Amino acid sequence: MAAPLPPALLPPVMSAPEETMWQGDWITARRRGTWEYVGRARGIRAAVILAVDEANRVILVEQFRVPLGRPCIELPAGLVGDEHEGEAPTAAAARELEEETGYRAARLEVVGEFWSSPGMVTESFTLLRASGLEKVSAGGGVADEAITVHLVPIASLAAFLAERRALGDAIDMKLMMLLGPAVLGLGAFAAQEG
Repeated sequence: MAAPLPPALLPPVMSAPEETMWQGDWITARRRGTWEYVGRARGIRAAVILAVDEANRVILVEQFRVPLGRPCIELPAGLVGDEHEGEAPTAAAARELEEETGYRAARLEVVGEFWSSPGMVTESFTLLRASGLEKVSAGGGVADEAITVHLVPIASLAAFLAERRALGDAIDMKLMMLLGPAVLGLGAFAAQEG
């Protein structure tokens, strides 16, 4: 993780004290100056897994998300440190991939740390690439998660997501990384449009 900026380079709002407005078991709402934002409680972070099998299919999960009020199509993911303080992102990713999808990865490679909505949420996630996948269980998550697993050929991902969106499902923004060439109008995707 990069070192924080020296105080002289920080904007003036950073000299205001950070106030905790509310804290629950999982979320904390804070204020600093005129900024209000939320983050995970207790320093919990997230791990997101990009898993592509040998047949060039990406493993996606579908689960109902209460804040959205509908199912969401996502990459497998889970919390880091929610059960064991000091847990490594790779350990959390291995556990979550198997729990949610039923796949075990021979290798997990850290791609980097990312923030999905930095103007409103302090939570970051570590993106990991999973390879050497082996199906070891049915998956589906734990407790009341009721996760459905989708194996989607990368070549037809855009069509799959459009179909799910038309059905009313939410689409997690992290899937944009797999649509990059299509979103940018580059490569094979651009040739298909012309």
